[in-house]
Amino acid sequence: MLANQNYTKDFRQHWEHCLLKANLPITHRKNVYGLLSQAYSEPQRYYHTQQHIVECLAHFHQVQHVLHDPLAVEIAIWFHDLVYDPKALDNELQSAELMKKVCQNFLSTVKLEKIYAWILATQKHQASKDADLNYLLDIDLAILGSDPQRFAEYERQIQHEYAWVEPAIYQLKRKQVLKQFDQMSPIFQTSYFYQRFEKQAKINLKNHV
Repeated sequence: MLANQNYTKDFRQHWEHCLLKANLPITHRKNVYGLLSQAYSEPQRYYHTQQHIVECLAHFHQVQHVLHDPLAVEIAIWFHDLVYDPKALDNELQSAELMKKVCQNFLSTVKLEKIYAWILATQKHQASKDADLNYLLDIDLAILGSDPQRFAEYERQIQHEYAWVEPAIYQLKRKQVLKQFDQMSPIFQTSYFYQRFEKQAKINLKNHV
């Protein structure tokens, strides 16, 4: 596993901070944390790890004050990649289903349904009329606008997750994915992320397409 060993402490601290806002029954806290920690430490993961969640939450804390439902966005971050199999096509659906099962004891039905839909939306990253969802999608894509060193690491991590794909085919398919991101205009839907990451994201993508 790459660059993930140093994120366990931050991962746990972020979860403990989340618990101050989420009305999670004390009897459930250890089990839910165990589920999250184990899932994001699975051996097939190299990018969709605790590191990714920690990075997403760092962005979240910069914008939570402008969100209409910050707790829902935060819960969506925690659960959006809970199920991750590089060979599967329904990871978002499975993650959303598991989120609903795990969180039904402490979230309202309305909030559960909203977060469920948001997690599904992380599959296609299409702009929304829901401002909170746009922030969630921008947070998930912020890696595209990271500094060149982190972006290169991200590309290596994704490649490791798809090590089962024949290298030539992987390179072709990956370039197609990056080109799709590059053709998004804009990549980021919120002014906060657009101003901070759009330019660098375009540079990163053009350098790897």
